[in-house]
Amino acid sequence: MKKILITGGTVFVSKYLAEYFAQRDNEVFVFNRNTHPQVNGTQLIQGDKNEVCKEFKNHSFDLVIAVNIYTADEMRKLLDGLGEIGDFVFISSSAVYPETTPLPFQETDPTGTNSIWGIYGTNKIAAEQLLLERVPNAYILRPPYFYGKYQNLYREGFVFDCAMQHQPFYLPKDGKMPLQFYHVSDLCKLIDALLLQKPGQHILNVGNKKIVDVNEFVEICYRIVGTELEKIYVDASHSQRSYFPFHDYTYYLDVTKQYEIFPSEIPLEEGLREDFEYYRDHQNEVMKKNAYFEYIEANFKKH
Repeated sequence: MKKILITGGTVFVSKYLAEYFAQRDNEVFVFNRNTHPQVNGTQLIQGDKNEVCKEFKNHSFDLVIAVNIYTADEMRKLLDGLGEIGDFVFISSSAVYPETTPLPFQETDPTGTNSIWGIYGTNKIAAEQLLLERVPNAYILRPPYFYGKYQNLYREGFVFDCAMQHQPFYLPKDGKMPLQFYHVSDLCKLIDALLLQKPGQHILNVGNKKIVDVNEFVEICYRIVGTELEKIYVDASHSQRSYFPFHDYTYYLDVTKQYEIFPSEIPLEEGLREDFEYYRDHQNEVMKKNAYFEYIEANFKKH
């Protein structure tokens, strides 16, 4: 049994992590503002990540998993509040790599401004740097697109909706833009492996080794729903984000070092099937964007 602190604990990645570790007989604490239901089996430390939490001083954690920390100031306040720290894992982002970096991105590549992600990426860089200054043995994980149960962003859900409504799907350009995913369950298992093995590599790209393109991703989603797919390709004169839930941005990560620690991944179709089964019954938990459908209706459909 470990005493674990997870920042967040109520939405998508942090919620999945809290549930995973609580179900394995750990003493799991979640730190959030208590504006959402808490995961069964967890204990709440109520507070705001923008303030130093004095209540942390009453605890000594074996493991801290910082999920919803996006800036150096938030990281500083978290660390200032904590007492004795055991292991520390920070969920950072692949947005720390400039988009001009040769593919695939490697952990040894310089970090810097990414014009697609903007301040989100540079803030994550600053948070990473502060953490390593204060907790040199911390592990920093840089993922691509997370997916799985509890997904709250309207990415897979948009494709599922199109399939459930028996709509054709409008793909950007030739549909060959690569997408790299990482299932939240694989993230949990990797953290288990890190704690067991304590590798010397403290910054890790994480993600599926198998890369798919947009064509294959949409085909899988429609197959899961059970709807025949009609593809319609859209030229670059239309802004991709007006009708499609992923940025017009080609990138993928070298995850060789991750695979040396945890050499496994949930097959994408299996993970997306779980994603769909949850989405179908919990659509109210997803931040839907009707603007996608409105743009398609106004620009692509014949009236």
